Amino acid sequence: MVDTHLELVKNALGITGTYQDATLKIYIDEVIAYMKDAGVSTEVIDSNVSAGVIARGVMDLWNYNVSAGKLSEYFYQRVSQLAYTSKEVATDGL
Repeated sequence: MVDTHLELVKNALGITGTYQDATLKIYIDEVIAYMKDAGVSTEVIDSNVSAGVIARGVMDLWNYNVSAGKLSEYFYQRVSQLAYTSKEVATDGL
């Protein structure tokens, strides 16, 4: 599943090639861990409804310290919403 997340994040951020894959995977794992700790189910995380917020979280963390590793307000709000999303809504897996 990580490779699918990786491809979606790269597409969302306009990144091509594999040079940054290792860095992106670390940030993807960090964002997913945050989402799980916030109460977002694995089914929701692994569905299409989470693709944008995962990309947003990676972008927030991977901006070369412009915002000193702070996650955006949008990220927090969307993760909060997804924590209340039922598993049935997330029927379209990645």
